[in-house]
Amino acid sequence: QVHLVESGGGLVQAGGSLRLSCAASGRTSSLYAMGWFRQAPGKERAFVARITWRGGSTRYADSVKGRFTISRDNAKNTVFLQMNSLKPEDTAVYFCAATGTAGGGYEYWGQGTQVAVSS
Repeated sequence: QVHLVESGGGLVQAGGSLRLSCAASGRTSSLYAMGWFRQAPGKERAFVARITWRGGSTRYADSVKGRFTISRDNAKNTVFLQMNSLKPEDTAVYFCAATGTAGGGYEYWGQGTQVAVSS
């Protein structure tokens, strides 16, 4: 089992920045990649970014490319999402997720952290 806990959400003005953190515990040695998803009010959950543990290979949704950066600290089993140039459209609950296999579904999920961007 893997347990994920997000933190760092909050209220920020448009154009500002936030840094989200996701701490993983449990059987973390079996993980292949960790990622971030978000769910806006009245919308379906959407992919934001992911990073592999070994190679640090990253992938981003088109809507956040150039603004968001995903990174990791392997020693602390923690993944970060640096969010810059935030827009009101970025307002959502952000979820951390983890997967043990390439191309497979995300098996583990955090509880979510709220991000609100004001105009």
